Amino acid sequence: MPVISIIGCRMFEDEIMHLLENDPEIEKIIVVENDDSGGIRKKMLETEIPHTALPFEKLPEKQEEKGLTLNIYMLELALHAIPENLKKTVYSRVEAIAPHSDGILLFYGLCGNVLGKIEDDFRTLGCKVSILKEENGEIVDDCIGAVLGGRGRYLDALKSCKGVGTFFLTPMWAANWREMIRTAGLSQNPDDISMSKFFFDYAGYKRVARINTGLIYEKDFEAYVREFSTLFDFEITELEGTMKLVESCYAKTKASILDASA
Repeated sequence: MPVISIIGCRMFEDEIMHLLENDPEIEKIIVVENDDSGGIRKKMLETEIPHTALPFEKLPEKQEEKGLTLNIYMLELALHAIPENLKKTVYSRVEAIAPHSDGILLFYGLCGNVLGKIEDDFRTLGCKVSILKEENGEIVDDCIGAVLGGRGRYLDALKSCKGVGTFFLTPMWAANWREMIRTAGLSQNPDDISMSKFFFDYAGYKRVARINTGLIYEKDFEAYVREFSTLFDFEITELEGTMKLVESCYAKTKASILDASA
């Protein structure tokens, strides 16, 4: 059966969930069991999406059968802290999962520009590798740009802030902001709000933007945003997100693989 492997940062859990829940052509889902698979597995159980969890070494080889299989391989949030480590890890996971895949879709953006050439670097792999892109072929900047719909809308959102420092929160960002502050080196103790507040004040942040993606897998999204706003004395502003870019990239990857296997 055709196999698409999705390798993604945990920040994209909800967007990947959206695809899994809304694609009736998926026959089988295998989640690579690791330290970072718990979040998406919990959401899959809550939404009753059938799946199998397997350690990587037990991942099956490709099989000539009908139906679409998705391998889901989640990677840790902290990889962004050291760009070269991010690149090394993502590249190694691509190489490892390629023999199990007809195509690989990466749920990453440029992320410090370390993944900008990944498609070209794996052009001779024998398994097509794709990364999240805009319609014009440019790789998205990051997870925020992806759910805002691309660089143009990202810039529009920044302009709408009118020079006021604004921190963007998607549902997954809101649920994990303490961990992201720690891995970014702002504070070794994510509960040390005074240190984080010092950084935000120094950087000129005054506002938090709640990005409404339309996804409800993080049940406490609003509460997390309110907590963040209260702790750092930020005004809350609303931004509308979209799944169109993510849906388009997935649809293109799936179409190319299904056409090749027809």
